[in-house]
Amino acid sequence: MTSSAPPEQEPLVLDPTGADPHAEHRALHARGPATRVDVLGVPAWSVSDPALLKTLLTSPDVSKDGRAHWPAFAETVQSWPLALWVAVRNMFTSYGADHRRLRRIIAPAFSARRVAALRPVVERITAGLLDELAALPPDAPVDLREKLAYPLPVAVVGHLMGVPEERYAHFRAVVDGVFDTTLSREEAMTNTGALYVVLDQLIATRRAEPGDDLTSLLLATPDEEGSEPALSHEELRDTLLLVISAGYETTVNVIDQAVYALLSVDGQLGLVRSGRVGWSDVVEETLRHEGAVKHLPLRYAVRDIPLPDGRTIARGEAILASYAAANRHPGWHDDADVFDAGRPGKEHLAFGHGVHFCVGAPLARLEVEVCLRRLFARFPGLALDLPAEGLPPFPSLISNGHRHLPVWLHGAGLAGRPG
Repeated sequence: MTSSAPPEQEPLVLDPTGADPHAEHRALHARGPATRVDVLGVPAWSVSDPALLKTLLTSPDVSKDGRAHWPAFAETVQSWPLALWVAVRNMFTSYGADHRRLRRIIAPAFSARRVAALRPVVERITAGLLDELAALPPDAPVDLREKLAYPLPVAVVGHLMGVPEERYAHFRAVVDGVFDTTLSREEAMTNTGALYVVLDQLIATRRAEPGDDLTSLLLATPDEEGSEPALSHEELRDTLLLVISAGYETTVNVIDQAVYALLSVDGQLGLVRSGRVGWSDVVEETLRHEGAVKHLPLRYAVRDIPLPDGRTIARGEAILASYAAANRHPGWHDDADVFDAGRPGKEHLAFGHGVHFCVGAPLARLEVEVCLRRLFARFPGLALDLPAEGLPPFPSLISNGHRHLPVWLHGAGLAGRPG
């Protein structure tokens, strides 16, 4: 016997500032495996049940191509602040054969050999940033998000893409705007225009002066017939944008959240220092407990999709993957809200699932592991400078980090501070 569908609820309006993400996760869980939400004025189905989310992420009935499978696409991108997330032309927003074509082109840049070759680069950049931290005055707290979590992935992604070092600061500024869901449509459009200028300049530079970098590699990749470039200019530009989006702000957040957890949850740092857990355990538990992305816009129903509770996601309706809520689902992990690097099962969806699984996941894991290992070895007395009200979150319904991460590098500060 088929269960009757529950009565419809008013859509849950997702907070664009992300002020209390954990309360939002609990609200999503309470509404069932999937529920209607409002994403900055756009209706969608948020999926926070991990089993259902895995099913949808691997189903041919779910697409990421809004142009082909979202009737509201043309109207929405004219006014929606998050239009860039659904309007780009790269493998993030592709479906079927088109996705396979684009992923085939970019995957070699993230092969095991290429990622392994980046380890010395990550080690060198991290060591240099830690030297800069060590040179700071010891009598004041340091914002570790600003001084370490941000510049490391900016430099790594910049190196990977062939961005000249003198452009890193501007590169970071425009990328930050991609994740800021408090911008108006006009502000978001202005930021997108500035970002594309940066990418066009990079493409022109690497076309004139090819190097051993991702941009040069993509420029030199021919199509299957070998007669034309594999990517159009628009596809190339948006593929570089995807690499930036997937490899920069997300890595910032994982470093931020890992350091915060180790310094705020009793006993966790001791587990690492005693050898009972490794740095990779810390990375995976951070990805599970505080994944870098809370909600990821958008997917679309290619045909009607029945839900376990009797409701239906209708053909053409938008679907929001609520990854952070799924990772904390009480039906997946015991004590899901507790950070425990020693827990035996740390499965998560922080890098997605199925054919759109993040191709840069090995590089992200490498960066965070190297950063944490070197940071805590260099500053064994590291301690949070935690205000009574806690650390405010980064204002975004997508990005999951803190505005700031103030620490005492040497564990000794003003009276009453940790030390």
